[in-house]
Amino acid sequence: MPALALMFNAFVWGVSWIPFRQIASHGLHPLWTTCLIYLVIATAMGLVRRHAWKAFAAFPMLVALGLAAGFTNVGFNWAVTQGDVVRVVLLFYLMPLWSVLLAWLLLGERPTGGALMRVALALTGVVVVLKAPGTDWPVPSSLPDWLGVAAGFGFAVTNIVLRHLRHAPGESRALAMFWGCTVVAGVGAVSGTAFGGIDSPLLASPGWLGWAALLGTGFIVANVCLQYGAPKLAASATSVIMLSEVLFASVSSVALGASTMNSRILVGGALIVLGAVWSAFARTPPARDDGVSAST
Repeated sequence: MPALALMFNAFVWGVSWIPFRQIASHGLHPLWTTCLIYLVIATAMGLVRRHAWKAFAAFPMLVALGLAAGFTNVGFNWAVTQGDVVRVVLLFYLMPLWSVLLAWLLLGERPTGGALMRVALALTGVVVVLKAPGTDWPVPSSLPDWLGVAAGFGFAVTNIVLRHLRHAPGESRALAMFWGCTVVAGVGAVSGTAFGGIDSPLLASPGWLGWAALLGTGFIVANVCLQYGAPKLAASATSVIMLSEVLFASVSSVALGASTMNSRILVGGALIVLGAVWSAFARTPPARDDGVSAST
């Protein structure tokens, strides 16, 4: 059951591009979609679990957690709405690279030889994915590509901050992440609308409401499944199961014409996923009492 719960979480995120694109077809930008959905979820949770706010005084890093989670969701949701879904998901899963670099820079954890090899493997996969015919350099060539990379970086920052906040109540961490998504997406949406880059949500046709309700319900159930399944399994097993998101996103997007699949994507994606799986099973010493683990 814990494994199935985690797979459902991965499934929700792997196919979330479908409702996001449907909502966008009704005229609502993904920034507004993210803001409005999480506003409802965060408000409801803040009212039902009002005691969760008390931890913010004791754990001020919850604010940083919210911002990191907000940038992650904004980048990912915007990217899968507009770009090639498979490319976006693969670029998002550059966990070996960002985790090693951030742990080195922020936590003082010097990378081991194995960690550097995982970084090299992931970077090789990125080069293969991005070095499309006609491009001089293997760098992101579009806004969705950059958003996918940025979202993956934000996810790595989120994980680093979560390590510092492992003693904070789980409800408080969830509340911080929900409100962070609301605020970051809201600031982006309001700014984009004010400067003319994003259409006002008032211009959207009402057909987006049903898809938004479906998406919001999916996010809530997926979060419950994550909270249920993750504590009951080893971290390595959890990480590998969550990688099934790549499979769900790839199959659904190729079947529905939102992505193209070729040998270059398959080889590069295999290298990126292999690096992530290797990281999941890498031996990591337990965290010290100050919230910082000894090494990567």
